[in-house]
Amino acid sequence: MEHALVVVDDTETHRTLLAEAGRLAGDTGANLTVLGWITPDQVDETAANLEAIERVEGTSYSEPDPTATATQFARQFAEDVFESLDAPVEFTADGVVSKDAERADAIIETAERLGCDHVFIVGRRRSPTGKAVFGDVAQRVLLNFDGTVTLKMD
Repeated sequence: MEHALVVVDDTETHRTLLAEAGRLAGDTGANLTVLGWITPDQVDETAANLEAIERVEGTSYSEPDPTATATQFARQFAEDVFESLDAPVEFTADGVVSKDAERADAIIETAERLGCDHVFIVGRRRSPTGKAVFGDVAQRVLLNFDGTVTLKMD
């Protein structure tokens, strides 16, 4: 492992996976990138909330950069997780904006763009029928990423 990508969300399972990836990267000297993501719907919701606040307060806010927001979440989440580890973990943060249906492709494209050879991801437990009908992000990453994938089940 030379460069790992860890996909995070704000859950305890993601915290555990990130801590494990951080320890492994620290022990092997690998580069580590922590990836946060946000959906276009979340971007629209944030913009609507800001507009409502502007109307009530009579203030003005600049339009948030969704990719920067996802990156900042990843950075803060990782700093919080790594703060509790015995040894410091060096990492970079990145963010993507994608629809849920395109999440696997966004993860793979990011890993390839960054030259990652390992992806850490959390998967959800689903029945075989649920996977066939609705698809599964973790399954698509496992099948389509040209590198090692570590999967932790939620």
